[in-house]
Amino acid sequence: MRIPAHSVCTAIRDDIVAGVHERGSRLTEEVLARRYGVSRVPVREALRTLEAEGFVVTRRHAGACVAEPTEQEAADLLEMRMLLEPLGAARAAQRRTEAHLKVLRGLVRLGQERARRGNSDDLRSLGGWFHETLAQACGSPALTATLTQLRHKIAWMYTVEPTVGPVESWAEHGAIVDAVARGDGERARALAALHTERSTAAHRLRGTGGAGRPERVRSSQHPVNISGPRN
Repeated sequence: MRIPAHSVCTAIRDDIVAGVHERGSRLTEEVLARRYGVSRVPVREALRTLEAEGFVVTRRHAGACVAEPTEQEAADLLEMRMLLEPLGAARAAQRRTEAHLKVLRGLVRLGQERARRGNSDDLRSLGGWFHETLAQACGSPALTATLTQLRHKIAWMYTVEPTVGPVESWAEHGAIVDAVARGDGERARALAALHTERSTAAHRLRGTGGAGRPERVRSSQHPVNISGPRN
């Protein structure tokens, strides 16, 4: 597999998240360079970036290895997301562009249509694009980068067993976009907080916990009315 040198970091990160490179396994520059069809220089740079992001650690006598996050570290990520995603939605309500709204509305229409038809094959990727676009709409490169990194890490550490149906989930997406379009930052924040709490409750740590099943992440839920005028 040959990829552009500037994409090596993304490729390695994606493979770590997908489990191609297992936790604790060594990441040898020569092997990675051969796998991705590049020289060792971009691989070395990518490993430095991934170490700064927390996906890679350097161990004495072993070199670069895939990190092995603890359960507490994993739980902290979900808590951070519960705080930051509502902030991002509130900022998006004030800073979004028409281009952002066009993409968000298009994703909501497509997601709702496929959810109604029971076509769930693409819903996860559509959801990822939705949250990525919403993060970009917040107008803060630092917050956008942090939310993107959180999504990558959470996907790496958790599996998702939805507690609500896709139709309800995409209705929540649509309500968030309506609030963002109206410039209602407080409503956008409240709706995003509810959506994030429900999503958090669906996450289970990868690997087995008690009774041979991954542990469900506990979360309180506070009712928020998502009905209202749609643009």
